[in-house]
Amino acid sequence: MSDQQQDGTADFWFDPLCPWAWMTSRWMTEVEKVRPVQVRWRVMSLAVLNEGRDLSAEYRSAMDAAWGPVRVLVAASLAHGEQVLKPLYDAIGTRLHPGGRGEELMTVVAEALQEVGLEAELIEAASSDAHDDALRASHQQAIDLVGEEVGTPVVAINGTAFFGPVMTPAPKGEDAGRLWDGFALVTSVPGFYELKRTRTQGPVFD
Repeated sequence: MSDQQQDGTADFWFDPLCPWAWMTSRWMTEVEKVRPVQVRWRVMSLAVLNEGRDLSAEYRSAMDAAWGPVRVLVAASLAHGEQVLKPLYDAIGTRLHPGGRGEELMTVVAEALQEVGLEAELIEAASSDAHDDALRASHQQAIDLVGEEVGTPVVAINGTAFFGPVMTPAPKGEDAGRLWDGFALVTSVPGFYELKRTRTQGPVFD
């Protein structure tokens, strides 16, 4: 049995703007309740992922805005430790996704900082590249595991990672646990790369 299997850890990379990452994160939150799994929450960046790509003007604008929240998350983590990432992500994501406040992005981040009890000045990181090296390094850790042709979220077990799983709604209780068991089994199979079908439904927040 590997060290990671022994200590029951998994790595979860997210960008707080992605609604599908939010759905998967709610599943992982349930998994921690019903399986001996501890999730290490890590930041990746849609803005970094899409650098140099041919994007529509609308999506390019969204990617320009996407720098702010991840920069604040990384700044908070550097100042206070990785343990602040999950509560801050929860506070931001609850407002953005089920709360539907995507047009108030930086107001949402400021409110989230206050909710979690972090200093308001961390919002200044949103417009600074001071911590971009750390952000890029965290992002690259995920990309090194899964490759360039994916997005967020990325989940890793025992050094094997996949984009996703993408789901809606997020299963709860033992349903979440059974899905985790299957996901863990897939990661243990050498040479398994992809399992996919077309999405026919948007995120269901509950």
